[in-house]
Amino acid sequence: MNDRLPAHLEASAILRLAESQGGYATVLAKGERDAGTILLVMLCRGEAGVLYERMPQLDGSRLFIAAKRENPDNTQEFSEYLARRRIQDQDMWLIEVDIADPERFVAQLNDSR
Repeated sequence: MNDRLPAHLEASAILRLAESQGGYATVLAKGERDAGTILLVMLCRGEAGVLYERMPQLDGSRLFIAAKRENPDNTQEFSEYLARRRIQDQDMWLIEVDIADPERFVAQLNDSR
C-alpha cells in the first residue's frame, strides 16, 4: 500500500500551512491530481526565490531539498528554468510560498513526512 498523500491534498495543506503562519501561497501550476510531483518556490518578502523539490534519501524518505536559487542579478533565468521544468513534467505541481522564514517552513514540511 502506498502511504503517499494525493498531490492535490498535499498542495492544499501547504497553502493552508503558509496562511496559518502569516504567509501567502499560491498554485502556479496544477499537476496530476493524485501522483504529481510538488515543487516549491520559496520567497521571503517577494525576494530570494529558492526552488525546493523532493529528493530520495538513503533511508527511503523523500525530503524537500533546495535545488536551485534565484540569481538576483538575473531573475529571468530562474523563471525560464521553472518554465522548462514545467514543459518537461506536465504532471508537476508548482507552488509559490512567500513567508518570513522559508527554511523553517520547509523544515516543518520535511518533519511532517
